[in-house]
Amino acid sequence: MLHRDIADGVHRVGEYFVNWYIVEEDGHLTLVDAGLPSSWHSLLGALKEIGRAPRDVEALVLTHAHFDHIGFAERARAELGIPVWVHENDAPLTKRPWMYMTERSPLSYLSRDNLPIVSSLVRAGAPRVGPICEVRRFGDEETLDVPGSPRVLFTPGHTLGHVSLHFPEREVVITGDALVTHDPYTDTRGPRIVARGATADSERALASLEHLAGTGVVTLLPGHGEPWTGEAGRAVREARRVGVL
Repeated sequence: MLHRDIADGVHRVGEYFVNWYIVEEDGHLTLVDAGLPSSWHSLLGALKEIGRAPRDVEALVLTHAHFDHIGFAERARAELGIPVWVHENDAPLTKRPWMYMTERSPLSYLSRDNLPIVSSLVRAGAPRVGPICEVRRFGDEETLDVPGSPRVLFTPGHTLGHVSLHFPEREVVITGDALVTHDPYTDTRGPRIVARGATADSERALASLEHLAGTGVVTLLPGHGEPWTGEAGRAVREARRVGVL
């Protein structure tokens, strides 16, 4: 569940077919995304395992505001006082995380093959995900004043306010759902954008991949699937070859 130091000071929590991340800097922490409601218990366990406490978490930054990325965000804000950061274009979505734009009905992807994925999301509390009552907004090209000082890469398409987070000194980008290595809608593996059933604008999503390639990093950390290690441009070329499903 917890994969420590997959990049310098970056830990991955992978569960329910979703990833979220803990970034350390001098004992201070930033969370990137918030999984599903059941991930709250994983958060407390992961902090204990890395020798940290909830009081060490200073920020929660969202790559986007889909239900499977904001699961414990409101609880962290309300109970621990952790500010939740989101791109200004996705701020409205934090109030209605189930009412998002797609190019195709998500129901059209239901099949026997991905039923275990759907069941896992439901067991983890997906139907209970509600709004985030208060957020801090940021824009397209900023370096956020949070532990780790991530540089915002505006990568819209999956949602209109989707961002990836670049940590230049660590040679890593947390891609969220701008580029994944497992599409839970089609249950396919390898670098790709997410299927039309969860994507607002696939043409724009494909164009946004150029921002990832331009970083030249050696590690991409997706919202779904295993980390990608190797040239970022190679992952982008493969995602473009696969196209949109």
